[in-house]
Amino acid sequence: MKHEEITKDIIGAAMAVLNELKPGLDEKLYENALLIELVARGHTVEQQREYPVHYKGRLIGRLVPDLIVDSTVIADPKVVTAFNDTHIAQMLGYLNITALNVALLLNFKEAKLTWKRVVRGLSEDDHGALR
Repeated sequence: MKHEEITKDIIGAAMAVLNELKPGLDEKLYENALLIELVARGHTVEQQREYPVHYKGRLIGRLVPDLIVDSTVIADPKVVTAFNDTHIAQMLGYLNITALNVALLLNFKEAKLTWKRVVRGLSEDDHGALR
């Protein structure tokens, strides 16, 4: 799996955050706590970095991923019943604009963390098997 070590550490950090804060809070709270946890684990993390989006040479807006870990993986905390095609499509769009290859959707809705790896061109389930 691409960037397996980093994604495993992000998932571990997210589990630590969920164990401490418990489920059901606002996504922004998990995002801020995950930033603290990842930095404590030695990662560099950019929060809310803006990427310009152009169409036919003209700026049409800015894309703002939640967290970029080690300039390699997008981490996107969610509080949702389940991931859907819209979440995956959003991550694929983010990967395209940022030129990164791997994103992690992290769901803090329940007591047990769920996640989905999204790789440009592929979607992988929680255990890395191709879907």
